[in-house]
Amino acid sequence: MRSSERQRVIIERLQGSGRVAVGELVAATGASDMTVRRDLDYLAAQGVLKRVHGGAVPTMPSGIEPPFAARSTAATEAKQAIAAAAVAQIRDGETVVLDSGTTALEVARLLRDRVVTVMPLSLHVAQELIGAPGVRLLMPGGEPRPGELSMVGPLTLASLRSLRFDVAVLSPCAFSLDAGMTAFDLGDAEVKVQALAVSTRSMVLVDGAKWDRAALAYICPADRPDLIITDATAPEADRVVLAQRGVLVQVADRAGAQADELQESLS
Repeated sequence: MRSSERQRVIIERLQGSGRVAVGELVAATGASDMTVRRDLDYLAAQGVLKRVHGGAVPTMPSGIEPPFAARSTAATEAKQAIAAAAVAQIRDGETVVLDSGTTALEVARLLRDRVVTVMPLSLHVAQELIGAPGVRLLMPGGEPRPGELSMVGPLTLASLRSLRFDVAVLSPCAFSLDAGMTAFDLGDAEVKVQALAVSTRSMVLVDGAKWDRAALAYICPADRPDLIITDATAPEADRVVLAQRGVLVQVADRAGAQADELQESLS
């Protein structure tokens, strides 16, 4: 198991239990005791967790946005598959407003060889697209949030209001049928709302770990997007409900071959 995969296991177990033991992680990953301890030390240096005797605990309380470095190593295979499915829905020549976050970063990497116009809502995402030969890059104004480097504030909102896009590609922090799409940061939520308002169609990218969760700031109802792209770990019952409401739900294949669409004809 590669280091990124081991670190993903560590983060997912921390999210589920609030504490992990070295012995538990050795059994889960098949790595040596020393290798697991090195992974824990690395994640502690990134601010993801705090080392305690025999294991680790999360540094961030529940309900607080995990740091970008932590999210960048979580559910990477699912995010890459979701990003590939999203890019397949974008046609050459289209104008795209591309959200911040780690899934959006995977989308940007796949757009480098495409002929599109993109306004990224994050400096991380913008950096990925700089120099791409076929990409026309439009930068919004605003203030980058520390760590996240997502663009927020009145200048970002003004930039969005002055344009119209073919598609908004958004990746919320949390998603549920009851709470809808939500974000941890108020400014980030406001930008996402505006991106939806100025786009002809919308794609929402949300891996299974974000389902049945809610964050502080409301963005829109769960059935507002035209297309939701997720992975097979998303609750099937919720996917069926969304299909009943007329939302196209696409389940991305982690192997990167095909993405199975769930659009059920319900009487």
